[in-house]
Amino acid sequence: MTKKEPNTTIAVNKKAEFNYFLEERIEAGIVLQGWEVKSLRAGKIQVTDCYVLIKNAEAFLIGMNLTPLSTISTHYLPEPGRTRKLLLHRKELNRLIGLTQREGYTIVLTKVYWKNYKAKCQIAVGKGKQVHDKRDTVKKRDWQREQGRILRKNILTFN
Repeated sequence: MTKKEPNTTIAVNKKAEFNYFLEERIEAGIVLQGWEVKSLRAGKIQVTDCYVLIKNAEAFLIGMNLTPLSTISTHYLPEPGRTRKLLLHRKELNRLIGLTQREGYTIVLTKVYWKNYKAKCQIAVGKGKQVHDKRDTVKKRDWQREQGRILRKNILTFN
């Protein structure tokens, strides 16, 4: 019997895949405060409009919204949408800086997850899609869904 891995994914940014052609993905750590870790464990996170800004050779995550729990201390005022620092190696940071210097490229957050009891995020370098590219994505997704329906129908009729 194999040991089943627990689901470590906290949040996935599905809009990133739809709005960008994602090229290179990198894992990064996130600098969090105590109440933010508790909110992550409760799943109170929104990552739809997240992007990464590189300033002074450091990477910052902008747009991630962590809703504070009601059990947070009364003398502390949390900032749900504050800018959070990302932990990257110097080589990774230099590579990201080089990749984003090209026209039309940006860094977006694609996924937040737990790894060895630490909060990690997956960021990707992406180029924005045009409207016609988004339409093609929708058509492909609909066709994949229709193929699944047809295959299920054919399998059920043969049994």
